[in-house]
Amino acid sequence: MINVLMVDDDAGDTLMAKEALEGADLPLTLHITHDGLDAVSFLQNEAPYESAPKPDFILLDLNMPRMTGHEFLDWLKSQDNLRSIPVIILTTSDSAQDIEACYNKNANCYITKPVDLEDFTKIIIDTHRFWANTAKLPRRK
Repeated sequence: MINVLMVDDDAGDTLMAKEALEGADLPLTLHITHDGLDAVSFLQNEAPYESAPKPDFILLDLNMPRMTGHEFLDWLKSQDNLRSIPVIILTTSDSAQDIEACYNKNANCYITKPVDLEDFTKIIIDTHRFWANTAKLPRRK
């Protein structure tokens, strides 16, 4: 079973991702946090995430309150025990500056969210299939 952490403050996008994955019959569990600070708590098993598993990969939005995706990515890649977790940026920004900054911070992939529901669903399913079935992921404790 693959554990995926989605860090996104948009309730509509997280709902669409959940629905897309439920219909795709993929061997994964989707965990959702709504900003970078909640994601830090999740990864450090702080309340209310004391029993949260380490994710096999992270879907990360950039534009969030409290701690942005850029700030979270900086934090994650500075953690010796977490930096190997693959990070897929999934955001509305198609800014060349954001793309360059994320790859410079060792993001593994950058995807601009499509506005069309069908295209969004396809990207969610294709991304999860690649990372769950094709890519070789580090083992998590």
